[in-house]
Amino acid sequence: MKKIIAFGASSSKSSINKQLATYAAHQIPDAEVEILDLNDYEMPIFSTDREAENGIPQLAKDFYDKLGSADLIIISIAEHNGAYTTAFKNIFDWASRVNAKTFQDKPMLLLSTSPGPRGASTALDIAKGRFPFQGGVVKGAFSLPSFYENFDAINGIINEDLKHQFMGMILNF
Repeated sequence: MKKIIAFGASSSKSSINKQLATYAAHQIPDAEVEILDLNDYEMPIFSTDREAENGIPQLAKDFYDKLGSADLIIISIAEHNGAYTTAFKNIFDWASRVNAKTFQDKPMLLLSTSPGPRGASTALDIAKGRFPFQGGVVKGAFSLPSFYENFDAINGIINEDLKHQFMGMILNF
C-alpha cells in the first residue's frame, strides 16, 4: 500500500487547493492518505538570525519527517501575487534547513487551482522548476482553472475535458 501525503499550499481554512489535493489523493487506488493542514506547522518567519538564536523549529522537523514518510507527495499550489503563499514558503524555507533536499527524492504530483481562469498556473510553474532542486521528482502537473465552475465537493472535477486531462495524469503516475 502506498502512503500519500497531500496538502494545499495555503493556510486558508476553506482552501480550494486543499480540496483539490484531497480529491487527487483519493483518486489513487490502494493508498493510505494523510492530508496535512499548513496551520499545524505555523512558525516564526524564517531568518538565519532566528535559526542562529533558536535553531530549527521542531515543527519544521516534523513537516520534513511527514514528507519523508510518503511514497507520493501531492501538493496543490495556491497562488498569492504570482508566487507561493507566504504560509507555504515559510514552512518550505524552514524545512529546507533540515535538509536542502526537502522532498527527499519522493515522487510528486503538483496541482494548482484558483477562482480565475489561469488556475494559479504561475505559481505551479515556479514549483515545477524549483522542486526538483529540492529533491522533488515531479511525475505530473495539472492546473484547474476557474475552480468554482469546474469543481464540485461531491463529484470533484465536473468539466469532462479537464477531468480527462487530470485522470490521464493520475493514470500515468
